[in-house]
Amino acid sequence: MTGVPQLPPGVDLSRPSPARIYDYMLGGWRNYPVDRDAAAKLRDVVPEFEEIAWANRGFHQRAARWIAEQGVGQFLDIGCGMPTVGNTHEVVREILPTARVVYVDMDPTVAEFGYALDGDDDATLIQADLRDPDALLAHPELVRLIDFSQPTGLIMTGVIHFVADGSDPWGLVHQYLDPLAAGSYLALSHATADGVPPFAVERWEDVYADAPVQLHLRDRASVRRFFAGLRLEPPYEGAPAEVVHLGLWGCEDPALADSDGSRWGYCGVARRP
Repeated sequence: MTGVPQLPPGVDLSRPSPARIYDYMLGGWRNYPVDRDAAAKLRDVVPEFEEIAWANRGFHQRAARWIAEQGVGQFLDIGCGMPTVGNTHEVVREILPTARVVYVDMDPTVAEFGYALDGDDDATLIQADLRDPDALLAHPELVRLIDFSQPTGLIMTGVIHFVADGSDPWGLVHQYLDPLAAGSYLALSHATADGVPPFAVERWEDVYADAPVQLHLRDRASVRRFFAGLRLEPPYEGAPAEVVHLGLWGCEDPALADSDGSRWGYCGVARRP
């Protein structure tokens, strides 16, 4: 499907949207000129522009599928972004056809376009800000689908780097983990400046300076903190249990998976004891 989508009410098209930029990076159509202009500024200095998005999306899908393979039948996907190929409910239902999924995003365009969930009583989309966990965890639709007495797959891929240190992103993640049952899993990915060109980092940060939320790149140790108190899973056979670059988690060949685009982010999957 191509063409400019109808403008949802309340959307400020003078500012780029992280969700719509990501949609454009993945080849989607739910974006506007302001988002494509921002993306063009990034592509000028980051040749692996699209590869970064696909590396993150690949981790998201592999991690969701793996968690479903552990028998987890309900998922909370926070910062889900625009629908694309291989959405969470589609991926996990290949393993567990009855899996329940709650999507969450603050962007009104995500809420407008949804995930084609009409008639699907076991999946829903909530428009909410992850920085208000009390309100989100009490939302009637979330409470309807997520049974807190049973393990849950908490998926936060490519979203926590939009939370500033002043909002305590580490504390926020654990506020979502706290009510979840033992045996729940966290799958999280986060952008980094480790080992990438400083000029490219500056351009990324400049592009998001005009967005509703800004980009906060963090180093490996800071990303590792999100998994404090959890049991990290080995990213692939024979590897130690640690956070790794995006392409490595769930890979078959580490040498091929560790690409330039993959190195723009860290990721991990961990179990709540």
